[in-house]
Amino acid sequence: MKAAVVLLSGGLDSATVLAIALSDGWRCHALSIDYGQRHRAELAAATNLARMHAVADHRVVPLDLRLFGGSALTDSAIPVPAAGAPGIPVTYVPARNTIFLSLALAYAEVTGADAIFIGANAVDYSGYPDCRPEYLEAFERMANLGTRRAVQGKPMAILAPIVAMGKGEIIRRGHTLGIDFAHTVSCYDADPDGRACARCDACRIRQQGFRDAGLEDPTRYQAGAA
Repeated sequence: MKAAVVLLSGGLDSATVLAIALSDGWRCHALSIDYGQRHRAELAAATNLARMHAVADHRVVPLDLRLFGGSALTDSAIPVPAAGAPGIPVTYVPARNTIFLSLALAYAEVTGADAIFIGANAVDYSGYPDCRPEYLEAFERMANLGTRRAVQGKPMAILAPIVAMGKGEIIRRGHTLGIDFAHTVSCYDADPDGRACARCDACRIRQQGFRDAGLEDPTRYQAGAA
């Protein structure tokens, strides 16, 4: 069976990508990054999703990006903005996908994986530059220049199967593949129990996605937030 590393954050996008990879016959090594994000709920969700979908293994890498800060997700002094702020929001974590993909690349070499799956999306998203197809294509070129397996004739693929989907389409696809989105956490400012704030950009996009998909939103919200 072909093997892949799947970056699994615990959100609905990465959960759907995991389900896609499994349905396409990949043996999945799930990788989550404990990067000092505002809450632990998404890591707990990732662990639960990995267990529910019987991945080959699930690794959680500790890497504290709070040492750099520069983002509302890694610096508690920067508040999470309400939805709809113009430009690239302060929830952008500097170089996050480059860091995550680099770790996944190292893990893929060790596991003999032929691909890395990432839940990047360039349609219904917050405008992060490292979610665009041209960025992912550039990283794949770099990966195949700088790894032993590639120069020995076994190139690596960076696969982003939802990159061109709207959020409603992503949700419908995940639902069809058996994802229970009640077990995912997308909110930037969830409470310790994983309940969403209903105010941030991630909540707004997620809520609209369920409306577009014609499905009931199973998200657990903080009291008075929904």
